[in-house]
Amino acid sequence: MARIMATKETVEKALRDESKPWTKFFAMAEAKTGVDRLYILGASVALLALYLVFGLGQQLVCNIIGFFYPAYCSMKALETPKKEDDTKWLTYWVVFAVFTIIEFFSDFIVGWFPLYWLCKCIFYVWLMAPVDYNGSLIIYQRFIRPKFMQYQPQVDNIMTSARDAAMKAAADVLSHEKNN
Repeated sequence: MARIMATKETVEKALRDESKPWTKFFAMAEAKTGVDRLYILGASVALLALYLVFGLGQQLVCNIIGFFYPAYCSMKALETPKKEDDTKWLTYWVVFAVFTIIEFFSDFIVGWFPLYWLCKCIFYVWLMAPVDYNGSLIIYQRFIRPKFMQYQPQVDNIMTSARDAAMKAAADVLSHEKNN
């Protein structure tokens, strides 16, 4: 119960944080309806969840959610001198890319699962959650980084060989063109 109350307080604080882009929207909705912004958020989330289960174009909506806020935060992070926010959003994009590749191979199967788009959207929100140790950091640290560290030397060798072969091919084409 204490964890729920702490989460509620964190959400309420975020809904009133003037530095966040959504604060003006919730303030306006609260002023027009007379309903507390926490309840407006709850109703919005419930409607979105129903839409992701029963609506049309769920894939587009889900992918916009997984892209828009992280892209916005990534651009803001690029404009700050801090390295931590850059690292946080780079980690998100690495996990997002790995998930996208895995999803490509399983899409035919999981696309038929009725709650798939809702689950995927919840997964994206967990990945980008504005907490110190969110889903993207957990997945990166536990799964992606160990495999990256294990295979990095081999991948570097392959990349170097591919680069050298491309440079040689380009040089051969240029020298062939000069001679003709």
